[in-house]
Amino acid sequence: MKRPAMILLATAFCTPVSADDLVSRGRDIAELNCSPCHAVSATDTSKHPEAPPMRDLAKRYPLDALEEAFVEGIYSGHPDMPEFKATSEQVEALLAYLDTIQTP
Repeated sequence: MKRPAMILLATAFCTPVSADDLVSRGRDIAELNCSPCHAVSATDTSKHPEAPPMRDLAKRYPLDALEEAFVEGIYSGHPDMPEFKATSEQVEALLAYLDTIQTP
């Protein structure tokens, strides 16, 4: 009886995340960590004058280059920006979200 439960538990953590779930998680991460300063949707305005909208980050940096910065920790995007350091999973979700809102 224990073996099926262990297999079920193990597969629960290996279930692939849908693209929509990944984007939703990324939006949640942006809203929680970035929205006090940055615009985090496709149309809102940044609350901090020196914080660029998240949708414009791809204009400044290739999104794949941001992956390393997010994992290692961004320390000074704007002068009073708090340290932001994310796990690989959080970065994957955040980049998936940013990909959906970036401006051309």
